Amino acid sequence: MFRIWAKVYREDHIEKQLTYSREEPFSYAEFFGYLAEICDKLDVPTPVLMKVHLFQYAKFNHVVFRAADFMEEIPFDKLVLENIL
Repeated sequence: MFRIWAKVYREDHIEKQLTYSREEPFSYAEFFGYLAEICDKLDVPTPVLMKVHLFQYAKFNHVVFRAADFMEEIPFDKLVLENIL
């Protein structure tokens, strides 16, 4: 089982948040699926996932998606996914 705390920030304040959990073991191969489900539940666009994002999540237990990581304009400053240990 794993849990991810997803936070949508606007002007350094949390605008939306969600705790995403699954019973199965965490898999980096499925990370885009987790990201897409989280974004769907938060009703925000899904960012482009690059290898650097996976490395950041693996090394620091969190990843930050900024406006440049999205294909469309977003009404917030950043999306942060944090691993809940």
